Amino acid sequence: MKRTTLHSLHVASGARMVDFGGWDMPVQYPEGILAEHLATRRRAGLFDVSHMGRIAVDGADATAFLRTVLSNDAARLTVGDSHYTLLPDAAGGALDDAWLCRFDAAGYLLVVNAANRERDWSHLTAAAGAFSDVRLRDLTAETAMLALQGPAAADLLAPLLEGALPAARRNACAVAAFRGAPARLSRTGYTGEPVAFEVIVPADHAEALWNALVGAGAAPVGLGARDTLRLEAALPLFGHELGTAPDGRPIPIFAIGAARFGVDLAPGRDFPGRQALAAQAAALAALKAGTPADPAALPWRVVALAIEDKGIARAGAEVALDGRRVGWVSSGTMVPYWCFEDGRPGMATERRAIALALVDRACRSGQAVTVRVRDRDLAARIVPRFLDNRAGRYAVPVLTPQN
Repeated sequence: MKRTTLHSLHVASGARMVDFGGWDMPVQYPEGILAEHLATRRRAGLFDVSHMGRIAVDGADATAFLRTVLSNDAARLTVGDSHYTLLPDAAGGALDDAWLCRFDAAGYLLVVNAANRERDWSHLTAAAGAFSDVRLRDLTAETAMLALQGPAAADLLAPLLEGALPAARRNACAVAAFRGAPARLSRTGYTGEPVAFEVIVPADHAEALWNALVGAGAAPVGLGARDTLRLEAALPLFGHELGTAPDGRPIPIFAIGAARFGVDLAPGRDFPGRQALAAQAAALAALKAGTPADPAALPWRVVALAIEDKGIARAGAEVALDGRRVGWVSSGTMVPYWCFEDGRPGMATERRAIALALVDRACRSGQAVTVRVRDRDLAARIVPRFLDNRAGRYAVPVLTPQN
């Protein structure tokens, strides 16, 4: 298995290590997944995400090239900005989802999923052959990437840097320095936290940065809590909410609510799956307007499920409405949450079972459904969201009356 530059540090910290997409990664530290989840929501969690692929794209044709392979429009990115994007296939499904950053005028940095990095690299290098001046460089081995997420993240990170943090808006980017080495910073993350940073530094500076952040009060967080945090934020995971459905069909990109931030269908640009994605977008607009929609373009949607009975819904469990199967759970778990007092986390915590599900496109928020778990039907409800992160520095749990 591959190892990040922080591997020995995780082992020395007592982390339980697991195989994740061919990487030996920490799934949890001695405090456990629940404590790591809560520490992120209350103060700040620190994640080693160096297994994610980092591909630099530059050259005179870099923008033109990216406009032909990604669903979002790279030409709209100015220096100091980033956006969510996808590598679409011809059918309007996702080969991968990614993040594109423009730290300087010289080029771009594309962050891709660890398990898909080699396939993405082959896909991109093949497409780059049509352009005379595009250079792709895989920076994964020579750099490290840390994610610092939570309401205290800016307070912990800023004193360690030479230079300023990115502008105080989501997706902003900047280049600063850590102990004389370049530090590429973006206000991004995979937890739903309003205050969030991802930091890319040379691999030989990663351990010093990790130790400095832990010394300042950040809690180390493994893959287990990374998954519960992203699920609570209703963020898609490739292989679950993106990729292939349980029946073998590709999941349309517009089945996922967050996809609208990653697809730009403005005229004047062509890329794989554009026609299929336009049909998906039209079907989604029709569904929202209550008018007839093309069922072939968008057969499903990904929804949030609050589990009302005792039990945990896991991926693959069947979802039924009025006794008729309408889909499957794509991700499910039990998550902890802080009980808020006067707009801040109090001292008490609770737990709730939540899930994301791929269901028939006609399903609506507020509907009562059931989830089949071990020959038992658990009552559940389709809800708009599990978390409210739209204002303030805290991600606040959104609870149904049954929770």
